[in-house]
Amino acid sequence: MATPDDRVARIGVAIDIPEPWGSILTHRRAEAGDPQAAYVPAHLTLLGPTEIEPDRLSAIEDHLAAVAAAHPPFSLHLRGTGTFRPLTEVVFVVVAAGISECELIAAAIGKTGDLRREGRFPYHPHVTVAQDVSPEALDAVYEDLAGFSALFQVDAFTLFSHTGEARWQPRRDFRLGG
Repeated sequence: MATPDDRVARIGVAIDIPEPWGSILTHRRAEAGDPQAAYVPAHLTLLGPTEIEPDRLSAIEDHLAAVAAAHPPFSLHLRGTGTFRPLTEVVFVVVAAGISECELIAAAIGKTGDLRREGRFPYHPHVTVAQDVSPEALDAVYEDLAGFSALFQVDAFTLFSHTGEARWQPRRDFRLGG
């Protein structure tokens, strides 16, 4: 007999932040005391955590491949920090260039029924570096990373899966431009 965990899979789609920047941002998130740092590597979300029926995974992967093929690689520039306070207690690294490309890809991913989501807030590409920590820790991360800058080429996005334990695991990369 199937358990509830057998009937639902949890996925997400993101742009991995490459080295050396990914480790720097993940490490700083951990230093802030963010409980998610151990489970969530530095990334830019295109589709947040979404529960799906496991038998739909193949169709979703086909959809993601089509989305990737329809969008060219692009440059992503991360620079400085921002915050969603006072609405939510989050500090993030700002996307200085590549915003529209991220928005177009995220919108295309969310066009299929399995992945369509109503969020509390409009999509805003960013890289979270502190959340669910004290106001003092948020302020420290905001200041510490104010001069952060990373410029890199995005040539793929990644489908991640999560079992409820350990880190989100990369499942498959989807190359932009086919």
